[in-house]
Amino acid sequence: MAETLTILQPGISAVTDLGRRRASRVGQMTGGASDQYSAEVANALVASGPTAPLMELMALDFAMVPSTDILVAVTGAPADVRVDGVRAAQWEPVVVPAGATLSVTRIRHGLRVYIAVHGAVHARSLMNSCAPDSVLGFGNHLASGDTIEIDVDCPPIRHPHFDIPVFRLGAARPRFGDHWDVPVTDGPDIGDFGGTETRLFDTTFTVGVASNHIGLRLAPPDGHRLPERTAATEMLSRGVPIGAVEVPAGNELLVLHRGRGVTAGYPVLAVVTTIGLSLLGQARPGHTVRFTRTGIDSAVAAHRRRQSDIDAVRSRVHTVFTALGIPTHVGPGPLPSSALTLESA
Repeated sequence: MAETLTILQPGISAVTDLGRRRASRVGQMTGGASDQYSAEVANALVASGPTAPLMELMALDFAMVPSTDILVAVTGAPADVRVDGVRAAQWEPVVVPAGATLSVTRIRHGLRVYIAVHGAVHARSLMNSCAPDSVLGFGNHLASGDTIEIDVDCPPIRHPHFDIPVFRLGAARPRFGDHWDVPVTDGPDIGDFGGTETRLFDTTFTVGVASNHIGLRLAPPDGHRLPERTAATEMLSRGVPIGAVEVPAGNELLVLHRGRGVTAGYPVLAVVTTIGLSLLGQARPGHTVRFTRTGIDSAVAAHRRRQSDIDAVRSRVHTVFTALGIPTHVGPGPLPSSALTLESA
C-alpha cells in the first residue's frame, strides 16, 4: 500500500541516490549523494538496496510527518534527531509512528545528513537515477507541503520511551569535525609541476564560500603559494574524473565533485580517492583540508575495506530484521562493490 511522507520544513533537501555511474560515457554529470558512504550505510540500516532513493539534507533544519508507521535511518553529519520531541539515535534504525514528526536540527561538524526509509521511496528518474542534475534542470528538490510517496511493508514495532533505542547495529561512523585529512593519488599532470607539487601536501587549505556540489574551491593561507605548472606545453580540454584536483591560474585549487562536468582544461595534479570524496562531501566553507598522498593499490584496498564494512552492516541488519519479522529488500550475502573506475577509485 502506498503511503506518504509530508514535508513540514524542507531546509535544503532533495531525494537522491548514488548517482548515474555510467553517465560520463554520454557526457552527463554523475551526481548523487555527496557523501556516498553515509548514504549507502543509511540504506543498509533499513535493508534497502545500495542505490535506493533516499533524502539528502544540507546544513539547515528539516522536519517531516509520515502517514503510517515507518522505520528510518539517519546518517551523515552529527545533528539533533527527534521523533515528536524525543531524542533518537543516528546511524541506527529508528521507529517513527504515523503522524509523529521526525525532525533533524543543528547539523554540525559536517554539511550533509541522509534519511533512508525502509520500503521504497518513489521519485522521478533520469537515466535510471533520481539524483538531481543542475545542468538539465532535473531534480527531486523538496519544498514545504510536498508529499513523497512510499511503499512500506514493515510490521508495527513498539516505539521505545525514555530515549531507549530499538536497535544497536554498530555501523562505523566517520570522524566529523572542521578539519579533513583527504587522501589523493597522483594525477596525470603531476610531472608538469617541477617539484612544486609538494606544496599540495605541505599546506592546509580553507574551503571557500563558492564551493558547491560541482566542486570545492580551496585557498592556501596568506603568503603561501600553490603548486606551479612549469611545463610549457598547452593544456587541451579533455575528460576529467570526479575528484580531480585542478590548478587553475590564480590562488585557489579546484576539487571537482559529483556535479562536475566531464571535461576541463586545467592541469590535474592529483585525484581524490573514493573515501576522500565522501569526506569532502561534508566539508563546509571555512573548514580546513589537508591532502595526504596515497597509491592506487592502497586506495583500492581502503575502498574494499569500507565496502566490506557496509556488507557486514547489511548482514547484521538481515539477521536482526529476520528475527523480528521485518522484510529485507536486499539479502545478507556480499553485494557487488561500486565499480572502481576513474570516477570512483
